[in-house]
Amino acid sequence: MKYTTLPNTDIKVSKICLGTMTWGNQNTQEEGFAQMDLALDKGVNFFDVAELYPVPATAETYAETERIIGNWFTKTGNRDKVVLATKIAGPGDYTAHIRTTGFSKEALNEAVDNSLKRLKTDYIDLYQLHWPERQTNTFGVRDYTHNPNDGWEDNFNEILQNLDNIVKSGKIRQVGISNEKAWGTMRYLEESNANKLPRMITIQNAYSLLNRVFEGDMAEIAIRENIGLLAYSPMAFGVLSGKYIKGTAADNARLKLFPRFARYSSEQSTEATKRYLKIAEDNGMTLAQMSLAFVNERPFLTSNIIGATNLEQLEENIESINISLSKEVMNEINKVHTEIPNPAP
Repeated sequence: MKYTTLPNTDIKVSKICLGTMTWGNQNTQEEGFAQMDLALDKGVNFFDVAELYPVPATAETYAETERIIGNWFTKTGNRDKVVLATKIAGPGDYTAHIRTTGFSKEALNEAVDNSLKRLKTDYIDLYQLHWPERQTNTFGVRDYTHNPNDGWEDNFNEILQNLDNIVKSGKIRQVGISNEKAWGTMRYLEESNANKLPRMITIQNAYSLLNRVFEGDMAEIAIRENIGLLAYSPMAFGVLSGKYIKGTAADNARLKLFPRFARYSSEQSTEATKRYLKIAEDNGMTLAQMSLAFVNERPFLTSNIIGATNLEQLEENIESINISLSKEVMNEINKVHTEIPNPAP
């Protein structure tokens, strides 16, 4: 395994992070336990979860993934071996069963306390805001269109003040953002710098061969401001395994169970995936290995969040850390990207 540190800290994390959002829905608790056992054995010390998980999010399964991790900590006593990240859900129809108060002081305190109880721990290493409260272009929307009727008011300072109090209480160590854009990221950093408030050290956004939008303004911010990318969906909901193109996807594969998750299934995405599959096979790799190795090598990456529904997938994904892509392979990848740029923003 290869390791780095969370930006501006001495917290050592594996460059492969174990994603958990299938546990409690596609995966049982026992399967989640087995994944955590294998990941830790392979040197993965960084786990990412959210109060929202598992996904698809429902009131019936709310926070089940956190409970599974907490039960594993109790069973194994391995809390001190794991750097643990979780998130508070932002406001929206998708999370109305959780709360409707966004990142208010009351919401933050409630969310942190409840996550700690479910995770059966007294601290969270990295606490993340799952997405912006304001209306902006996230989840497959390519361009920003301003809504003058958006009732959101600038509250970056207030959020950081409230997080500062929670950090001082010892309940969380560091803070980060997720599904954020360039403007919001810089506003958080601006408030931190001007008022000596907690600094957002990571940003968890989608990033893969099919979605390299982060390489725009966000990549420069990540490098110049030292805020590390935690890349999610590096396999594009499993599309970049090639199993859907080859027709080998199991019945419990994500897009078979939840076909409405079509973010990575457009005609352009499918064509790009076919081309990437050929590059991988021509160079003696699986598409999954090449896709993950591509993300692992990005200069703005802190950790690559992988997910799997079985141990064979998980082991293959973890082993991607040992693959280095040649200049020739990168040239071929970038040629496809030039011809079919960001088909799944």
